[in-house]
Amino acid sequence: MGKRIDEPLSPASGPAPAEGAALDDSARQFARLIDGIRDCAIYMIDRSGNVVSWNPGAQRIKGYTAEEIMGRNFSEFYTPEDRHEGVPKRALSTAERTGKFEGEGWRVRKDGTKFWASVLIDALRSPEGDLIGFAKITRDMTERRLMQEQLHQSQKMEAIGQLTGGVAHDFNNLLTVILGNLDSLSQELPSEQVLWRRRVDHSLRAAERAAGLTQQLLAFARRQPLRPKAVEINVLLARWTEMVRRTLPENINVRRIEDEFAGVAEVDANQLENALLNLIVNARDAMPGGGTLTIETATARLTEHDARLIPDLTPGNYVLICVTDTGTGMTQEVLERVFDPFFTTKPMGQGTGLGLSQVFGFVKQSGGHIKIYSRAGHGTTVKIYLPQIVAAQDQGAETTSGAATCARRETILVVEDNDAVRSFTTDTLRDFGFNVIEAVDASEALKILDRNRRVELLFTDIGLPGLNGRELAATVQRRYPKVRLLFTSGYAQMPSPTTSSSLMEIPLLSKPFTRAQLYERIVQVLEK
Repeated sequence: MGKRIDEPLSPASGPAPAEGAALDDSARQFARLIDGIRDCAIYMIDRSGNVVSWNPGAQRIKGYTAEEIMGRNFSEFYTPEDRHEGVPKRALSTAERTGKFEGEGWRVRKDGTKFWASVLIDALRSPEGDLIGFAKITRDMTERRLMQEQLHQSQKMEAIGQLTGGVAHDFNNLLTVILGNLDSLSQELPSEQVLWRRRVDHSLRAAERAAGLTQQLLAFARRQPLRPKAVEINVLLARWTEMVRRTLPENINVRRIEDEFAGVAEVDANQLENALLNLIVNARDAMPGGGTLTIETATARLTEHDARLIPDLTPGNYVLICVTDTGTGMTQEVLERVFDPFFTTKPMGQGTGLGLSQVFGFVKQSGGHIKIYSRAGHGTTVKIYLPQIVAAQDQGAETTSGAATCARRETILVVEDNDAVRSFTTDTLRDFGFNVIEAVDASEALKILDRNRRVELLFTDIGLPGLNGRELAATVQRRYPKVRLLFTSGYAQMPSPTTSSSLMEIPLLSKPFTRAQLYERIVQVLEK
């Protein structure tokens, strides 16, 4: 039951001189040992909880010098909430009753900042068993707790992302069929069928809206197709900020602060602008009475230590984009769920809850990191970290085929395991005059290619059962190098680290797609 003190505090007769010298020497060595420990706060408190000794480790962790803290109660290190609930008293009571107390919790330093503490309290007793005080050891575990929280959050978001990506993939297959057939129906209906044309148009708009929501889900799941290019961040933000300034209410003042060394990031410029627009909309809604919106660039250097605290990031240089508003801010409870899909604090019908989750997924998929700092009544700051690259590449606009829609005669092999999607795709291509052969998987496709050397283009889904689309394309590149290749997918499946550069360069047509988009992409690949 606690540690026993073999020496009374005021002995009636002292030890023999030699024995006393040895004890004094042992005490001095023990004192030097305690003083030399800087990673732990080691101190003693009396039966009432008042501090009676203080080591340098305690000063380093808690911020008080020995002169400042001696004689004061150790409950001062606890949060006001814990003191109100009697946590310090219960800790001493447990240590007195059982011999020790172990626990973790938030503690407060002299400057008011909090740290996560691992605490051990041992009861100290005299040889007769009387309680004479307590020995207390405290370790600062804030960094380890932060790492655990970051890892837990990363694992949670990854799990939700996998589920969301799978659902979005299935929805995209359905929407490909719905949009495609509505598009066909719209073109085939006679102009005098005004009522039916209006109904089809309404259905098309609803399907396109559904496709937009699915795209937001894919963004959160880090499965949206991206077209990253080298982008001068300051140049992009200068142009984009002027556009945003004209669309915001007059009572919102827009400031832009530029770090001339922010440099270049490899990122999908359109998706970055969409992500920033989501942040701007949230900032606007948080300042109904007006305020200041600040868009700032900076540079950040992440060390090995920094990278350990932030999962998925590697040490190196990052471009930092900060969006700060002076609005209503967020509570801690809201902050903990702010990236969860479908979570929103807006009234029913005024938000999908996918805006910030879309930003989160885009930033993560781009190899970056996003962090939100906010307090109720004190505004919000969102920081986006994007990997900085050395130099910008040519950012010229992509050229697209201007070929008019006309009958074609090329032979296309379509590989798609979803029957409805395959039927829509092959029917559409035949309508445009292509010779079409269809297969349900890679194995059947390879058998067709072995027999039919007239195939000019392989159009394959990436997510095939068995041999997937990328593996099929790699085999085709080796066996039939003249066959052109085009991928399609309901979501961007991550290539393996061993994927060749030639496979990475194969173009992708994302689902859902319309008849016109299918035709245009097919022609682009054939005429490239």
